[in-house]
Amino acid sequence: MRIDVVALLVVTAIAALLPRAVGPVLLGGRPLPAPLRRTLELLAPALLTALIVVGIWGGADGGGSPARAAGVAAGIVVVLRRGPLVVAMIVAATVAAGLRLAT
Repeated sequence: MRIDVVALLVVTAIAALLPRAVGPVLLGGRPLPAPLRRTLELLAPALLTALIVVGIWGGADGGGSPARAAGVAAGIVVVLRRGPLVVAMIVAATVAAGLRLAT
């Protein structure tokens, strides 16, 4: 293996792990301040929503798929009616595939 490849791997590993190590090092076992804790609690749903939106409308060509959006909407309806998540996923996939097949 060439030395530049090894150096690139080491730098990439450090760059990936450094942000994760900063928090525990700075806090040192102390509890998080309340505003930061509330912000972190809201961060996961916001990131999940962003991933869903990009997954639905952020295709490689920049355009979204109406079939994909309809599938997600059908899945949301199942979840809102207290259906199991697996059923919601199956319904979403079925609706999206059916609409893709029809068009």
